[in-house]
Amino acid sequence: MREMQLIDYTDFEKIDIRAGRITRAEDFPRARKPAYKLWIDFGEIGIKQSSAQITSLYSKDELPGKMVAAVINFPPKQVADFISEVLVLGVVVNEKDVVLLTPDRDVPTGKKIL
Repeated sequence: MREMQLIDYTDFEKIDIRAGRITRAEDFPRARKPAYKLWIDFGEIGIKQSSAQITSLYSKDELPGKMVAAVINFPPKQVADFISEVLVLGVVVNEKDVVLLTPDRDVPTGKKIL
């Protein structure tokens, strides 16, 4: 069994996870690993960009309109020629497949996830 590092609740409170809705998805051929460029609407927070390695389970055509959970307070990260502003959350089920974490009901964009 893997040893787990415990954190305080105050550490968790520093992570800002929000619900967003993907508005646009494009292929990202310049990424080292297969990925999409995503634009995600977080309501009053605005539209943020993300690079997501989810090409094995999702087509870019099915992503617009999909709700996702994302960390919005990491520093922006440059991925090839694209700035990824948020980290979309997912479950890694094997070395290449990622299942997106999504609310099981439609929720307002930008709402905090606890």
